[in-house]
Amino acid sequence: MVVADIQNFSDRRTKARAYFCFLFSKNIPNRLPSITKEMIVPRLLKMKADLEHCEGVYLLDEKGVQVTPTYTQTDKIEEDIGKIRANRAYYYRAVREERCTITDPYPSLITGDLTVTASAPIFDEHGTLKYVACLDMPLPEVLAISKLNKTDSFFDKFFKYSYAAFAFALIAIAAVLFGYGLEDLWQKITMSGIKIESMFKSTILLTLSLAIFDLSKTLIEEEVLGQHKEHNISGPNKTMVKFIGSIIIALSIESLMLVFKFAITDPEKLSYAIFIMGGVSLLLLSLAIYIKFTKLKIEE
Repeated sequence: MVVADIQNFSDRRTKARAYFCFLFSKNIPNRLPSITKEMIVPRLLKMKADLEHCEGVYLLDEKGVQVTPTYTQTDKIEEDIGKIRANRAYYYRAVREERCTITDPYPSLITGDLTVTASAPIFDEHGTLKYVACLDMPLPEVLAISKLNKTDSFFDKFFKYSYAAFAFALIAIAAVLFGYGLEDLWQKITMSGIKIESMFKSTILLTLSLAIFDLSKTLIEEEVLGQHKEHNISGPNKTMVKFIGSIIIALSIESLMLVFKFAITDPEKLSYAIFIMGGVSLLLLSLAIYIKFTKLKIEE
């Protein structure tokens, strides 16, 4: 359940952040002259009161030192005053990005359960950082806040079932190609014995079968089951990278097979194999550029 909750949080993170950013912008004064702690704390307490399941709110100064108690629903933790939070993600990410942000789920020091901290930097009229306002919410409540509406849920299920249908159709195609590849290989072996030049067609069929099966496996894992194994590339882009990667691997194998085939049967056609290798190199370079810019976009 915990793993599923974390995955759901990853999928809904944008909605959750938008919600908390709206709360901060609506309640917390910002970019005003002579902004003080006394102006901010009552607004934080109001946010806490409006959020029934809020674990706590607190205020950090520009250096990441907590300057207020941690106000929980039933009490306030005075001993938290003066604690240095500069190494916490909710502080340095808000300062670095200069905007509202939310953390990944982590064990709460208050309850011990998974929690998410939303934080927002507070500036004076000159744009100088003065404070960072923080709000802790249990992970289940964040998921409830950011849950899909009916329209989103319908399309989410529609796309999931569609991906499943395409993936299983691709598996069927891969199985057919695999069967023909084995059949062709068996015929070549039984009719003429094991000869390298007679295995090219079988190799092509089996390679295509492997590439298609690998793509369908990725679709099922990522789009149907939601098992995202890579974390440096966002969801939809993972399938694209995997798809292009499968094509590159398949074409690389095919070009290698053509080199051997033409070297044995028709050396004058070796240039065609070189052209394919050049195309593979361009695809590989394009994929590297795509991954680079995708990672930069995610980091922003």
